[in-house]
Amino acid sequence: MPKRYRAALVAFAGALPILLSAVLPVTSASAHGTTMNPPSRTWQCRFNESPENPQSAACKAAIAAGGTQPFYDWNEVNLPNAGGNSQALIPDGQLCGAGRAKYAGINLARNDWPATKLTSGASITMTIKETAAHLGIWTSYITKNGYNPLTPLRWSDLEVFNTVQNPSLSNGIYSISARLPARTGRHVIFTIWQRQQPDSAEAFYLCSDVTF
Repeated sequence: MPKRYRAALVAFAGALPILLSAVLPVTSASAHGTTMNPPSRTWQCRFNESPENPQSAACKAAIAAGGTQPFYDWNEVNLPNAGGNSQALIPDGQLCGAGRAKYAGINLARNDWPATKLTSGASITMTIKETAAHLGIWTSYITKNGYNPLTPLRWSDLEVFNTVQNPSLSNGIYSISARLPARTGRHVIFTIWQRQQPDSAEAFYLCSDVTF
């Protein structure tokens, strides 16, 4: 092969990753899952609506605040080194977005996030779509009676109602059975999926809006 052709091929090969990054959509290197039922805010805006054509006022506001990319990365609302210290790492008002600026839009304190209707005190099966399975502990919180959705969500607003280790997984969906506490009105279910240590200290954060 003539030297000039060989040099041209080497130059093209070196430029190929840059060219591909310019034309291919951005994807997450650490993408693992979120709640389908009741849908998390990222699932709602990504799949029940559309980042490019949101229908609800809340999804429109979230996209206006942070763009569409957070909803294409719907499955990576995470902290890589949480290590069971989520409360110390995530400030009040930033729980749903894991304290990350990228996900600031899903922290918006609103009373018009699309909400799933639930029955007070009833049993529920929460389902979580995974894109990478991980062993871990799932802790689900719910806001206390008297919670005001127009104020930023705080740790003190929450109480635990279910904890499970390594729930059942079938066809890419985790299922978690739980009994809901007595509630009325609008609430948030906040779930922390803490990966099993020492395998990983990573944790994922799932916020679902519900009404009783």
